[in-house]
Amino acid sequence: MKSPSNLPPLHLETLTVSAGYEPASASGSAKPPAYHSSTFVYPSALAAKRLHEAFFDHADNGATGYIYGRLGHPGLDIVEKRLAVLDGAEDAAIFATGMAAISAIMLANLGPGDVVLHSQPIYGGTDMLLNTELIRLGISAVGFPDGCDPDVMRKAADEALGKGRIALVWAETPANPTAAIVDLEEVARLIDYIEKQQEHRPLLGVDNTFLGPFVQSSLTFGADLCMTSLTKYAGGHSDFLAGGVSGSAGPIARLKTFRTLVGSTLDAHSAWLLARSFETMHLRTERAGDNARAIAEMLAAHPAVASVTYVRFKPEGSPARLAFERQCKGAGSTFSFRVRGDEAAAFRFLDALKILKVAVSLGGTETLICHPATTTHYAVARDRREALGIDDATLRISVGIEHIDDLLADIAHALEAV
Repeated sequence: MKSPSNLPPLHLETLTVSAGYEPASASGSAKPPAYHSSTFVYPSALAAKRLHEAFFDHADNGATGYIYGRLGHPGLDIVEKRLAVLDGAEDAAIFATGMAAISAIMLANLGPGDVVLHSQPIYGGTDMLLNTELIRLGISAVGFPDGCDPDVMRKAADEALGKGRIALVWAETPANPTAAIVDLEEVARLIDYIEKQQEHRPLLGVDNTFLGPFVQSSLTFGADLCMTSLTKYAGGHSDFLAGGVSGSAGPIARLKTFRTLVGSTLDAHSAWLLARSFETMHLRTERAGDNARAIAEMLAAHPAVASVTYVRFKPEGSPARLAFERQCKGAGSTFSFRVRGDEAAAFRFLDALKILKVAVSLGGTETLICHPATTTHYAVARDRREALGIDDATLRISVGIEHIDDLLADIAHALEAV
């Protein structure tokens, strides 16, 4: 959707309400309908042929329309246009889940002998993919534990170069669950170094799930592909799954081809829910962020809490704080903290909560909390997990939009059990 010629460019908050949909295309319906059809009727045999030529051969023959739900559908077009607008991208590809999106990026762009250089820590599902299935396919991974230290990243890159061609650099920032920051400008310089060493420029993929497009725009800092688990802040109601990737047209086209073959396309109903949810994303993001700041400050001052990873607490002038201030428009609403004690103390806290819900996932209207060592990062080896700051006393909280006084009271009451 373009701004009328006599108006300034539209803001993202406006575009998420209307981009990608024209009411005239659906009998004047103010909101997009859910296109619950697995297949679409061709107007003629020749039209069917030309549509397949356009889809599979990218023929510029003027054919438009839809073939089959796995290949695409009207609802998918709407949400992909909205995600591309939000991320400032040429195009976007939306998948059935966030892990489907991550898997597509890796499997569509990596082959035997390739290496993934990645930040640490990363989401447990991504970690498991790198260290199980990709290894089985002859693809290796090397991590760097400090995404703001050029020397640490260079050392990891040299190790990775010794294993094969670095085809992908993967940065999760802020990291799940520790909110560790990766300096994307330093990563861009690292990629320049890698390109000189191997005469091949790796793709830079960024997992933007912890902040989302209203708070961080990773494509503007050199990312080729921006991945967001749309289940989280974009969906925001904990009632469907989706994952999105935005970027330039070429890499996104490759992902859409891969998606068609493996069948990981977002379904029509979930696309309809996502279009609805995009409209209020900025409001929910702002309210949850305000709540999170108040909770982080309360936790940091409480004697039963050992540490808090909320990104605004990073020391003034530190590399991580400087990177945060350059890259991010806010601190988001998901972070981790450590209670004083062990797993038993963390479990006592969780079991004493009345309003906060003990569950995985994040970015919903409700406040969620979990114990990463036994849930989201259960499959990560203990020594690797603990080296990255995820121990038995660590808890991850995703703050929702409830009244802040109720949340603070619930947390204060539960901390008495620690």
